[in-house]
Amino acid sequence: MKKILDLKRRRTWYLLTAVLLAIAFWFSLPDPLFTSPYSYVIEDSKGVLLGASIAADGQWRFQAGGKVPVKFGQCIIAFEDTRFRYHPGFDPIAMARAIRQNSGKQRIISGGSTLTMQVIRLSRQKRRNLWQKLVEVILAVRLELTYSKDEILGLYAANAPFGTNVIGLDAASWRYFGRGPANLSWGEAATLAVLPNAPSLIHPGRNRERLRLKRNRLLDKLVRQHVIDKGTAALAKLEPIPDRPLPLPRRAPHLLDRFKKDFASSDSARVKTTLDGDLQRQVNAVINRYHQQFKANGINNAAALVVEVETGNVLAYVGNISAPGDTEMQGDVDMIPALRSPGSTLKPLLYASMLAGGQLLPDALIPDIPTQIGGYSPRNFDLGYDGAIPASRALSRSLNIPAVKMLQQYKYQRFYQQLKRLGITSLNKPADFYGLSLILGGCETSMWELSGVYASMARTLDHYGANHAKYDPNDFRMPRYISGRQPARAASPVAQGVAGIDYASAWFTFNAMQEVMRPGEEGLWQQFASSRKVAWKTGTSFGFRDGWAIGLTPSHVICVWVGNADGEGRPGLTGIETAAPVLFELFNLLPASGWFEGPADFLVQVPVCRQSGYRAGPNCPDKEQKYIPAAGIKTSSCPWHQLVHLDQTGRFQVSSECESPSAMIHRPWFVLPPAMEYYYKLRHSDYLELPPFKPGCPDAGATRQMELIYPKNDAKVYIPIEISGERGNVIFNAAHRMRHTRIFWHLDDQYLATTTDFHQVSLSPPPGKHTITLVDEKGNRLVQVFEVLDKEKDR
Repeated sequence: MKKILDLKRRRTWYLLTAVLLAIAFWFSLPDPLFTSPYSYVIEDSKGVLLGASIAADGQWRFQAGGKVPVKFGQCIIAFEDTRFRYHPGFDPIAMARAIRQNSGKQRIISGGSTLTMQVIRLSRQKRRNLWQKLVEVILAVRLELTYSKDEILGLYAANAPFGTNVIGLDAASWRYFGRGPANLSWGEAATLAVLPNAPSLIHPGRNRERLRLKRNRLLDKLVRQHVIDKGTAALAKLEPIPDRPLPLPRRAPHLLDRFKKDFASSDSARVKTTLDGDLQRQVNAVINRYHQQFKANGINNAAALVVEVETGNVLAYVGNISAPGDTEMQGDVDMIPALRSPGSTLKPLLYASMLAGGQLLPDALIPDIPTQIGGYSPRNFDLGYDGAIPASRALSRSLNIPAVKMLQQYKYQRFYQQLKRLGITSLNKPADFYGLSLILGGCETSMWELSGVYASMARTLDHYGANHAKYDPNDFRMPRYISGRQPARAASPVAQGVAGIDYASAWFTFNAMQEVMRPGEEGLWQQFASSRKVAWKTGTSFGFRDGWAIGLTPSHVICVWVGNADGEGRPGLTGIETAAPVLFELFNLLPASGWFEGPADFLVQVPVCRQSGYRAGPNCPDKEQKYIPAAGIKTSSCPWHQLVHLDQTGRFQVSSECESPSAMIHRPWFVLPPAMEYYYKLRHSDYLELPPFKPGCPDAGATRQMELIYPKNDAKVYIPIEISGERGNVIFNAAHRMRHTRIFWHLDDQYLATTTDFHQVSLSPPPGKHTITLVDEKGNRLVQVFEVLDKEKDR
């Protein structure tokens, strides 16, 4: 009985020991197998290397990028492990041969290691001895139970040493031959296959002749194994051995740096991007060529971003000029995500928002006169005034004052929220901090987000037909640079426009942007039937620090920035002079596309006043049927046409106090306010001024005869101190409807001067509140209050 119990105990211990050994065997394989740091690697959309950075341990080591190419796989198996496809992880025949060759020798002739065992040795990095060899055999068998043969071959190819600080097939292929392993010839694949055998002794920079002999012996072996024929081997033997490692490509260094930051906490160190490698190379060349011109004016930096509208994929990413080693150029700074003043590039977004909100018609007249709002006095770039200008033309000419007037109507707080809904995330201060300057570049944004907003608008309009006049919320998104699945269309598109911009407002906005005068020879583009339509906008920041140009077609968006990374301004650094020529040269690199389909379901045809651009009112004599956004029905009718009562001669205005209504001629008249009229008639010779009132007839519109252009009522005025130390003067400017009328100026009830025709007076009132009174020769009065600020106290 005792013997039976002892036998059972032994069997139990044997079984338990076997189970424990099996468990130890199963969990013996390290996970992960390799822990060495990888180089960060980016490839274009076709898998071609764009750039790489050296790993943290100073090695060029690429994360495995896919299957091992057939040529290299056959070469390495023929050279290292002929029976690789059949053995369980170790090769008894090879080991027996190694024992026979090494017996009686003072050194190891053959190790008998299989590729699987070499993978284990590379992962463990232990000293080579019999005990470690036994461990490698056990772990190799375990490795074969988890990984396929192709996966094991991939592990070897990705981690084998190839001389100097080059680890892995991918890094070696680019370092020694300047192309990926899939494109290697038989001679090149054979060269790399023999390198890991003794990488410290034989590599392209050392013992090149011995390397050639080893390569040629491998090619002969491939012939004997019928992998290649003799002719192929003969040609492969003629291929030269590389002299020294080649520098890796630097086609998108700023995107590589961005990838490293974006994925610093990720296990991913290699990514296939959306970039078009050929286009990236061409855009790089254009940017660097223009840089040679710009730097003569002290403009050191430029950047360009090309986005495909449909997918949102970035096709070209040039974050700055290429100036390796020249720290003064600051070419290492990536300007694409950098926050800069956008200048006027936000104006189309305001125009589109007002169209969508029913606050504006595309060609409605907008005031363009000297303006002071609180302490803010915007100026047009050309320092001129149109008096009144159609909104679409104000956009195409990028006039500042009409834009500020539009924002004043739309409300800057509302536009602030609208920009955030569109995708601008850089507005990190309250709306009141930016105020009305928001529309003139008083905030900061990036090329990345600006391109994303315009691409989203274009994408939405592109999908008008496919979405059956509804909206896909997924159409509004930022660009992406990593290749992968595209965002799915919304299962059930929504009825309302995305982020407050509908099909009609986007369509009218892009049409208005198309009218911008192009630079240089592009200015004649409309005369050529083959010319492409491009909606585009420039921007120049305050102090000439940033030159912008952004343009789009139904298929692509391009954004160009020119300036200095350190923010230094330069004369002539404007969007139209610097960025715009680059923009159109880049568009010439892209395939031509058509134009956006008109969103018929969102357009309505109404009578529009030809002179004012508003919906025609009862007093508009010249009407035309025009399509407007459906929301435009909510806009008011023309405010600038009024019915004027004239005498029988038509030369004088009259009223019922001096003329019988039956004797009057009632005629509609285009009448602008005095200040708008003053500038408008200088540019429009066909503008008809109102006739004067008939002598002896009371002026029913006396209060509208005069207007103080500057300063406005309740304005706050700074008077500068001249170089001499004395207080300077301020030019007060007024407008009067009646030509040659005299105006008598009074300041705080003290007579100052009399003006005729051009009503300007130079004044230097002391700090404090003042009252200015204007009286014309007919006794019409205009009284306004303003305040002169004391700079010393204001400090």
